[in-house]
Amino acid sequence: MTRIIQSLAEVSDRYSALFVDLWGCVHNGVTAFPEAVAALQAYRARGGIVVLVTNSPKPRAGVAGQLAEFGVPEDAYDTIATSGDSARSAMFTGAVGSKVYFMGEWQRDEGFFEPLNVIHDPVEITRAPLAEAEGIVCCGPFDTMADPDVNRADFLLAKQKGLKLLCANPDIVVDRGEKREWCAGALARLYTEMGGESLYFGKPHPPIYDLARRRLAELGTDIADGDILAIGDGPHTDIAGAMGEGIDSLFITGGLAARETKTTTQPDAAALKAYLEQEKSAPTFSIGFLR
Repeated sequence: MTRIIQSLAEVSDRYSALFVDLWGCVHNGVTAFPEAVAALQAYRARGGIVVLVTNSPKPRAGVAGQLAEFGVPEDAYDTIATSGDSARSAMFTGAVGSKVYFMGEWQRDEGFFEPLNVIHDPVEITRAPLAEAEGIVCCGPFDTMADPDVNRADFLLAKQKGLKLLCANPDIVVDRGEKREWCAGALARLYTEMGGESLYFGKPHPPIYDLARRRLAELGTDIADGDILAIGDGPHTDIAGAMGEGIDSLFITGGLAARETKTTTQPDAAALKAYLEQEKSAPTFSIGFLR
């Protein structure tokens, strides 16, 4: 059974590093959560390392720029690992071919196609219409408010062509302020349900955790998985990923599951227990909001 705690400081001394989700934990897609920022700053002041591990399709630099816009200061974290960077590595090694059909908002997601210098002899990627494409790169829906089913006809053609779909963000939904939006994960789920093949690189899948560990190594640290605490509000991404990696986790109940867990400042214990049993999720700790 998960243990409900009052603050990160209550348990953080036993961990040398944190793998911290962003949306729903550190910001709401519009502005930073002051208490969450303060908690991460305090943890770093005591010598802990904070790796922001996000399913954003953006490269690391793009997420850093977005954090600054939201009011998350640089002293709240040490480094960033993104689903986008993990997926970009696969794209530039030819995982879905060289001519790709792009799904997303180009103005927002253009950075996904920026050169990745760590790849030796990268594949030259060009965008193509679906009928001419060798694969699909999905950073998100064309319209984040539209039902994913609007893509069913295109996905039927893609499946018939045998195209693989590279999913740059496995999240199904995300809350931007008070508005809930569809993410790339919802499209990948639909494509898989239709019989297509989707490739995932963000949480809960192993590639992004491998990237997060490499980010730690870049800082000159050698930290065992038992000394890492993963923090997030997604039972099927953050918590499932941590469970799969053998990493302890802290579930933020006031994010995506606020209604189900009856979270105001803290979750209702009975509602939380019922929700976790329903979702087959077993976080080590739970808290209403990161603080």
